[in-house]
Order: sequence, then C-alpha cells, then structure tokens
Amino acid sequence: MTDHVHNAAERPEVTRVREAGRTTVLVIGGGINGISTFRDLALQGVDVVLVERGDFASGASSASSHMIHGGIRYLENGEFRLVKESVTERNGLLRIAPHYVKPLETTIPIYSTFSGILSAPLRFLTHKSGKPQERGAFLIKMGLTIYDTFSRDGGMVPRHKFLGRKKSLAELPAMDPKIKYTATYYDASMHDPERLALDVLQDGRAAHPGARALNYVEAIGHDGDAVLVRDRESGTEFAIAADVVVNTSGPWTDLTNEAMGELTRFMGGTKGSHIVLDNPELLAATRGREIFFEHSDGRIVLIYPLKGKVMVGTTDIDADPREVALCTEEEIDYFFDLVHHVFPDIAVNREQIVYRFSGIRPLPRHEDTAPGFVSRDYRVEVDNSHAVPHLSLVGGKWTTFRALGETLSDKILDLLGRTRVVSTLGRAIGGGKDYPQDDAARAAWISQHLPGAGERAEPLLKRYGTRAADVWQYVEQGADAPLAGGQLSTRELEWMVQNELIVRLEDVILRRTSLAFTGDVTEEILEEVAEALAPLKGWDRARTAREVELTRELLNTRHGLSLVARTRG
Repeated sequence: MTDHVHNAAERPEVTRVREAGRTTVLVIGGGINGISTFRDLALQGVDVVLVERGDFASGASSASSHMIHGGIRYLENGEFRLVKESVTERNGLLRIAPHYVKPLETTIPIYSTFSGILSAPLRFLTHKSGKPQERGAFLIKMGLTIYDTFSRDGGMVPRHKFLGRKKSLAELPAMDPKIKYTATYYDASMHDPERLALDVLQDGRAAHPGARALNYVEAIGHDGDAVLVRDRESGTEFAIAADVVVNTSGPWTDLTNEAMGELTRFMGGTKGSHIVLDNPELLAATRGREIFFEHSDGRIVLIYPLKGKVMVGTTDIDADPREVALCTEEEIDYFFDLVHHVFPDIAVNREQIVYRFSGIRPLPRHEDTAPGFVSRDYRVEVDNSHAVPHLSLVGGKWTTFRALGETLSDKILDLLGRTRVVSTLGRAIGGGKDYPQDDAARAAWISQHLPGAGERAEPLLKRYGTRAADVWQYVEQGADAPLAGGQLSTRELEWMVQNELIVRLEDVILRRTSLAFTGDVTEEILEEVAEALAPLKGWDRARTAREVELTRELLNTRHGLSLVARTRG
C-alpha cells in the first residue's frame, strides 16, 4: 500500500494516544479478531489502544467469502470442537447481528453415490489430501446428519434435505443434468464484512472512554515495555507503553513480531481469490441459493448470489504475506471452469467481471499438510521474553470472532489480574439492536425512525441496521445532495467522516460502501466523492487529486478494474 505524502496534519485521536503515551493493553492489527478483542476489553473497562497499519478490516477480513458458516468440512478434519463453536457462533450472529448476517440456503450438487468413502478415513486420520476424489452422496449425507445434530440450536436453522436428480432439476433447472442428487442445508451469509467489523469497533469505542482505535498507524519496533508506531498520514513516530501487547495481525503476525525484534514462524497462510460477475442469467440460475461443492481437484468452491451480482470463489494456494495477494488470470480460468461444471449452458466471460479480490487466510504453519486440510482453529502464543507479555494470535476466522475475542480477552485479563465483568454472548452488535425482522416490522420501524426517507430508507437500513436512525436524523438537519449515482449523499458522507474514522478516499469506496464490490465505480464517481470529502477532511487540491490517483491505482492493480484518468481540456 503506497504511503501518502506526509503533509497531513496529525489527527486528534492520534494526538490523544501519542500524548497519553501509555495504555493497559495495546492491540496490533485491526482485522475482525483484533477488533473483537478490542471491543471485549473495552466492555470490561480496560484501557485499550488498537492500531492498524491500513484501514480497519482492509486485510484478510475484507477478502473473505462473505459467509458465516458452521464449517461442515471441518468434520472431516476431526475438528469437532471447532464445528461446535462455529455453529454456535453462527446461530448467535443470526440473532445479535441480523442486519448483516442472514440465513443462507446452500445446495451441494452431487455426482456419485459412494465416491470418496475409501479415501475419507485416510484423510481424516492423516490430513494428507492424497489423490482428490469428489465426495459422493453417502459421505455427504453422513456429514450433514452429524452437522444437523451440532447445528439445530432449537430450530434456528432448518434440517438438511436430500433430493434425487428429477426433483433437484425441478428446483434448479439450469444445473448440470448429469448430477445424481443435491443436498441442501442452511448456513449464513454476511453481506458487508467491513461494515460488520466497523460496527463491532464502534461498540468498543462507545463502551469505554479509555478505548481508542487508530487506523493507518503501524507498529515499527519496540523499546522496553513500549511499542514504537508510525502514523502513516503525518509521518509522526511515537511510543505507546502497555502492560500487555497483543499481536492480531493475521497473516502478517510473524512480520509484526519481526518488526518488534521477535523471530516467530507461526503462520502459513494460503491465498483465496474471488471474482464478482454481473451475469443476470447466472444470478437467476442460483435461485437465491449459494451453490457449494468440491471441485475435481478437492477444493471447496462456491457460486454465491450477492448484492445483485454473483460471487465465485475460492482458491487455496500457499502464499507469501510479504507479497500483495492478487487474483490471477489462471484463477479466473479455474472459476469459469467450475461455473461450467455446475451450470454447463450458462456462458461466462471476462467482460462480466466487475470486481476481483484476493487475500491471505491467517492459517497456522502447516508444512506438508495439504492447504485444504490445515486447521481453521486458533491458538494464542505467549512470549515472556520482553519487559511485558507479548501475545500472538495464530489462526481465527470470521465465524468465530466473538468467541475468539472473549478467549483472548480472558487470557489478557488473567495476565492483568482482572476479572470479566460483562459477557458478549447474546449482546447485540451495533445496528443489530432492535433490528426489525419481518416486512411488517420493517415498515413500522422505517415509518417511525426514517420519516420522509422514501426510497432511501431501505438502503440506509441495509447499510447501517438500526443505526440508520442516527444517520437519517443527521442527514435531515442540513442541505443534502446525491453522490455516486444516489448510492450516497453529501450529508451522509459528512456523517461518515464525523463518525466512522475515514482517512482516505479508498475507505469510502471499498469499505464504508459497496461501490467497488458491485462494479459501480467510475472515474467520475471517484472525483465526485473526493471533491465532497476534500472540505470535510481539509484536503487541498493536490491531496484531493492524489486520493483519486491512489484509489484508481488500487482498484486497477488489485481489483481488476480499468479506470482511466480523465484528461483536462
């Protein structure tokens, strides 16, 4: 990520942390697991500072498959603890974050009855993948039956169902007629991972005045009980002393430790890429369901309707965290191949790709274990060789972020000699509080809290959950004009700048809104949003132009867009 020219004034929140010079806990890494730990500690009344070298949830957390899932495939790895925790947390998130986490009907196409039965026990015992074989109906049925026993939670999600070819094709007529069966079960979708992460962060910030979160601030070294950090906006370097230091930088955990003089070899992340297609025929063919299956090479892949587009993923390739993860042309060919495998008559091509993204999963080092069989569980490593304890989180995934934050927080409280005063179990997250769950409740909520919002009401409720009430109240208090083709407005942007820690143009385009993901970004929109941000952020003309240039470059190089700077006449 290119640093900005260091001419920016220091942000007030950075000044406060720099002048204080110390906190009780310093969390390094603002992905979902660092944010979850931050919120949990803040709720216990612990002074905690979170620093993130980019924007919040801009690394592995933003490159996810947008799912909250019980992890049916972990059964095969024998990770029953993780499956139980995953389904418990998934069911919990459907209740505490219903604005972003929704039930997702998921269908597995199956081509054989008994395939994989002989290789499955071998995989289960050795975790080596051997020669890949697609799982047949018998194995999948067995897996889903076990999964149901973990997953039901008093009927929060329906049981799985199995259908033969004829009924399967009646439900999903565009599917390959060579299938023998389909299995359908329920998991959960997460439409806006970055906004969910932001909501968790905001809860932490609101819970305790001693909880402070800084984006674009990176850890660069250490000195006794203090960590040296650099504000990537102003260029200021300063020290933050703490009683406990926690490294939650995901795939970059070893690199963060290295910056602080520790050589660790905890991580062995794999790259996962996705593409987003604007293909109405494919969207219609999914019938609103995720299609989830194992490709012939043993990779778990998915075709997933999302925000009016279709996301296709994912890959599982060993990756070096020092290098930027990019979705390659070879991966795109692979994705097209798997769409063809399931929906043979639907044409897909590169012109339909509106966005592509890639990230590194924060997996533990795995030597010769095949990537798909590396544990998705997490552990905490404690290093007492410094003046104060340094903890490193190894692993962790979106689904279990709440439980993980609690586990990590308990370890920290123990080191501090403090006890837990609040649990996050069952505690609503941000705009999930009092969220209306059916059409009648939605209509009533909108008429009460978003009066006069008209057709903007639904998008606001979708973007903020019940926090939309505060946003709308603010929007109504001043002159407002549409931005980005009506997907944003000048007053809403002003509210975001005041409340959502926006530092750069890319924060708005890629994470505070879905403009990039859904392929709605044009050069004109970049310029328009940058112009609207400039007075709010105190940018001069040079900085505004630089923001457009950097965001364009990021979208083109990392996300496969081809935006071109407009020539000025």
